[in-house]
Amino acid sequence: MLTTTKKILAAADRGGYAVGAFNTNNLEITKAIIEAAVEAKSPVIIQTSEGAIGYAGLGYLTAIIREAARAPVPVAMHLDHGKDPKTIRAAIRSGYTSVMVDASSLPFGKNVTETKKVVGWAHAKGISVEAEIGAISGVEDLVSVSEREAFFTDPEEAAEFVRLTGCDSLAISVGTAHGAFKSKIKPKLDIGRLAEIDRLVKIPLVLHGASGIPQGLVRRLDRECERLGDCGRLAGAVGIPDTEIRKAIRNGIRKINVDSDLRIAFTVGLRDTILDERSSFDPRRLMRRSGEEIRKTVSAKMLLFGSSGRA
Repeated sequence: MLTTTKKILAAADRGGYAVGAFNTNNLEITKAIIEAAVEAKSPVIIQTSEGAIGYAGLGYLTAIIREAARAPVPVAMHLDHGKDPKTIRAAIRSGYTSVMVDASSLPFGKNVTETKKVVGWAHAKGISVEAEIGAISGVEDLVSVSEREAFFTDPEEAAEFVRLTGCDSLAISVGTAHGAFKSKIKPKLDIGRLAEIDRLVKIPLVLHGASGIPQGLVRRLDRECERLGDCGRLAGAVGIPDTEIRKAIRNGIRKINVDSDLRIAFTVGLRDTILDERSSFDPRRLMRRSGEEIRKTVSAKMLLFGSSGRA
């Protein structure tokens, strides 16, 4: 059932759990996400980046997610990292139930102005708005922030930002990073800062760059890598440990974005199929295991986030 992120996160806030927001680019990924949600009886947020829209087309993605939302669990259709006002307005017109406006790279006042503008557009249509304050480092899709440009969220500034903009949820920077290469060491979140933001900010908090980069899947990418000539495809990749995710949820995080883990799962499934089914040239068979790997990855996240059984 199609609903807004605001409603999904309000329930999560009351229940003390988080809901996964999973990025999709095509039919196979979307089907795997919704199958996991139905199996886990979990609410789910299916989101598309501006890069995904450029790849697949807004109309195709909207139709696919709307069909997935016929499932008997709450489903929000969300625009991730909306930086282009034209794309944000197009998503609103196309029936997205939630949009993110990402003006986090701008000075505080300009971020407030741009966010208020989107809040006005979206709230007039009953659509919820996620905004961001603080800059999360890393590279993923069309988002690129260097370590020099990144900065953590100031708790009092976050509270003032929410008061001025009227946004429905807030993405913050407390130590995560976009992409598969989050840190040269095991990442550790600033939980004290998060707890203070949660004390001051009275709307649900969002964690971007939160993929765990499962090392079991990363190792599977090296199967027969010498013969294929692609050893070390994700050498040095590191994600956010589950222990840190659990701490974040206990301290107010209610929406957790996952993209890199799904990309890795898709690649592992496709690679295994090509290696094992050497005579197959049917794209439906070639992508079947990719869907299975994504479904298992999403199911594990729903269990970790505490959303399983909440629908």
